[in-house]
Amino acid sequence: METGLRMVRTRPGTGKSVHIHMATILLTGATGYIASHTWLALDAAGYQVLGVDNHANSSPKVLDRLAALLGKTPVFEKADVNDCAAMQEIMTRHQVDGVVHFAAHKAVGESTQKPLEYFRNNLGGLISVAQALENTGKHTLVFSSSATVYGQPEALPITEGSALTATNPYGLTKLLGEELLRELERCKPEWRIAYLRYFNPVGAHPSGTIGEDPSGIPNNLMPFVTQVAVGKRAHLNVFGGDYDTHDGTGVRDYIHVVDLADGHVAALRYLQEQQKSVTVNLGTGQGYSVLDVIKAFEAASGRPISYQIAPRRAGDVAACYADPGAAERLLGWKAKLGLKAMCEDSWRWQSQNPNGFEPAA
Repeated sequence: METGLRMVRTRPGTGKSVHIHMATILLTGATGYIASHTWLALDAAGYQVLGVDNHANSSPKVLDRLAALLGKTPVFEKADVNDCAAMQEIMTRHQVDGVVHFAAHKAVGESTQKPLEYFRNNLGGLISVAQALENTGKHTLVFSSSATVYGQPEALPITEGSALTATNPYGLTKLLGEELLRELERCKPEWRIAYLRYFNPVGAHPSGTIGEDPSGIPNNLMPFVTQVAVGKRAHLNVFGGDYDTHDGTGVRDYIHVVDLADGHVAALRYLQEQQKSVTVNLGTGQGYSVLDVIKAFEAASGRPISYQIAPRRAGDVAACYADPGAAERLLGWKAKLGLKAMCEDSWRWQSQNPNGFEPAA
């Protein structure tokens, strides 16, 4: 694979031009929701992208959709991130310069039912990928972390300096993943790691070609809303209508997946330019309630969304939203797309693909 491409960029805040090596970047979990959008963003930025996935929680049909959007065949290897030898062989053969690590189980509820499976896959996979990078002499990693590392927030908005804790096994894997990597950095200072703490990704590619396609009953709000709108589900349960918020429903920081993908490009550039690690929140700084999302989606789709208020879920908080200032200051990144675009793009994806990546039965 061709490597060594270079481009000239102006370093943020300095006005100085720097020559950036356009590296070959491996995406683990590459056919998943966020990773597939990040694949497009990295390609558009000039990176050579290699995808790896075992399709445990994603469809191989994503590759066909990516080919249509990229205008070329995606470079892809089917492999399990827990197989360190396979990962090392792939990294060596493709001359990989760094990794964006997405591959992980991600359902909070499921993690409480299968904690050992989450520990084994999420932490084992991270260790395997880091070991393969170390063995190939490369030390650049973007880690897909989560706002769940903040647990029950003590104050809003949440900054990177807020207290860290975990309230479920999934969140614990992200928190322990960060701690493992920080200890790795302490022992091996040549490592350069971006810790990206996502808030609530929603939306889809504006073409409607790729989007979120959860298996079974959705765990997140937006895909559940879109499935109600398309007629796959009768109604939405709104968990809690008596929170101390402007309308009684929970408030979250929803971020468009296209903005989130761009955040990964900005993080990689930071690691290349600054040659040091970074930890940032990726959110908008704007909280929207469940009812805000429902109303915005009804306007975007022209469809009524049937819902009913249900009891609160254990562990849910009234409100959670980011202070995204560090990402703007350090990475030169800021979310650009608002709730209207999130809803319009989610509806375009779902209405064009009522069964996700699978054809109608």
